[in-house]
Amino acid sequence: MNGAVAAGHPATAEAAAWALEEGGNAFDAAMAGLCAACVAEPVLTSLGGGGFLLAHQRGGRNTLYDFFVQTPMHRRSVSELDFYPILADFGTAQQEFHIGMGSIATPGTIKGLFRIHGELGSLPMREIVKPAVDFARNGIVLNPLQAYIFSIVAPIYLSTDSARKIYSSDQVDDSLAIEGENLRQPELADALELLAIEGERLFYQGEMGAELVAACESGGGYLTKADLGNYRVVKRQPLAYDYLNARILTNPTPSSGGSLIRFAHALLESKDQGKFGSAQHLMLLSEVMKQTNLARMENGQFETGTVGELLHPETIARFRSALSGHPVNSRGTTHISVVDGQGNAASLTLSNGEGSGYVLPGTGIMLNNMLGEEDLNPEGFHRWNTGVRVSSMMAPTLAIDHERVIATGSGGSNRLRTAILQVLNNLYYFGMDVREAVDSPRLHVEKDLLSIEPGFPELAVDELCAGYHDYHRWTEKNLFFGGTHTVISDGRGFSGAGDPRRGGVFLSV
Repeated sequence: MNGAVAAGHPATAEAAAWALEEGGNAFDAAMAGLCAACVAEPVLTSLGGGGFLLAHQRGGRNTLYDFFVQTPMHRRSVSELDFYPILADFGTAQQEFHIGMGSIATPGTIKGLFRIHGELGSLPMREIVKPAVDFARNGIVLNPLQAYIFSIVAPIYLSTDSARKIYSSDQVDDSLAIEGENLRQPELADALELLAIEGERLFYQGEMGAELVAACESGGGYLTKADLGNYRVVKRQPLAYDYLNARILTNPTPSSGGSLIRFAHALLESKDQGKFGSAQHLMLLSEVMKQTNLARMENGQFETGTVGELLHPETIARFRSALSGHPVNSRGTTHISVVDGQGNAASLTLSNGEGSGYVLPGTGIMLNNMLGEEDLNPEGFHRWNTGVRVSSMMAPTLAIDHERVIATGSGGSNRLRTAILQVLNNLYYFGMDVREAVDSPRLHVEKDLLSIEPGFPELAVDELCAGYHDYHRWTEKNLFFGGTHTVISDGRGFSGAGDPRRGGVFLSV
């Protein structure tokens, strides 16, 4: 077998598997999956967004590629900006997002695609993009999850003529494409083919970039030629630590998700958790989440709280310093995990926020709306530090022990860190197989609200909820609790699980 992949859409997984079948390595497969995800999961990721890839190379070299978005180098008067709110409808609640040209941060996905391919890939770029081009040109039938996500953010994707042209339903007036419709994106297919021929310069220094800069200048955006020309992929040493019998590698600062997982593991490691789903287990896990929230980054700083006594003050100070000045994003994401038969592993997490509504003419590429995220602007919009990498809750993660290499990660905003924490805990503390570890019910504590999935013993859940004034007992598993697409190589073969909460698919070839 050549390798295995777990991802959030059949087309994404098929593209990655195809690259493995063609003789590519895990990084070729991850990049093929990235391109396909931009076609098949358009609300969750785009060539106009950003992300992170954690790479484990045969021989033991580990590298985190940060190609997330960056704040613009200069501000302009708020009165000049195209920046406005829309309401996303989640059925039981509504949430305000801001979109428009003034919400676009400097994108990094295309730069990351070419940097990772150039340093780690083996297949030609024209081969890498081929599955995505075919999907975009021939169309992908909209599945229930993607149709549901479209319904939530419909005001964004109906906000401009260019977006409506791509995403509108052929069957229902004034609606985005609905479940069962075939979504074709021929301009995106052309753009992928052109990028494969001409390279990243086409976007950052060429015609695509010039079009984007001109649109921002005349249409109320921030981005300039200097923003695109000065953007760089940053290679970082992963945050590495031991948990039980595994070496955990995850996203380091200035992003925060990996650091918060590390804090939680520091709290859990010496504790007796009891049986899975017991009151002892649920109470400990919820308390760990509450205590980890004390360490959560707010306005660029960690509040050490009771966590401070568990880690050396110098370590806390180092995290504070690294995070300071980096606004944090925690919105819509998707994840791809890949391992191959050569001993390589790739954990890739991607985001486009919710999308700005602006589509780069002739390309089918919707730009991000990261500057419209409230998380980036705790003191009010348009006050971010200029020219800095945006922090993220995204935490592509690898676990390496004496037998296995495990690639995992998740979408899911703030919940992704607790989803990853619980899957790793299921694998290493409770000894579950990968399917059980991913499928098992989860909980999440945010501020003073406990959210818990069905599947735990009722008496244990009753006892846990008695300690909370606010709690939500979900009636079914939900994408709210993340999507931990996970693959494992043990030297003899591959196993894995796509998370059913987010349309997960696992394929081995």
